[in-house]
Amino acid sequence: MTEQPTPPEQCDATLSACVQNLGINHIDRHVFICADQTKPKCCDKAASIIAWNYLKKRLKELGLDKPSETSPHIFRTKANCLRVCGQGPILVVYPDGVWYRNATPEVIERIIQEHFLGDRPVSEYIIATSPLPTLSKAPT
Repeated sequence: MTEQPTPPEQCDATLSACVQNLGINHIDRHVFICADQTKPKCCDKAASIIAWNYLKKRLKELGLDKPSETSPHIFRTKANCLRVCGQGPILVVYPDGVWYRNATPEVIERIIQEHFLGDRPVSEYIIATSPLPTLSKAPT
């Protein structure tokens, strides 16, 4: 049996405020990027930090980092390692399950414009695709 999430009213007030402020219940896509690695393997550590900072800056500039009526809400997470140790930075987009290589600022801009805003993944940088399964919601 699947465990049901704790209702927000039962969470600690600070945690509930954090969830609310981040708009977690309204995320359309979640992006993970391999950056600031402890032991860089997929790319140079400095290049990964540049990519991470670019992703943060552009999502904020475009208003994609928070819930909106007119644009998707893209949540971002810096991962120490995504275990694909080559042609990095590696970036993965969920729930689409699209894995990208060479996620430089130029490639990230294309991912933002074409994938996030245009719903067309940037095929020449895709290394794998494995979308998350669609789960039916439990009756309330």
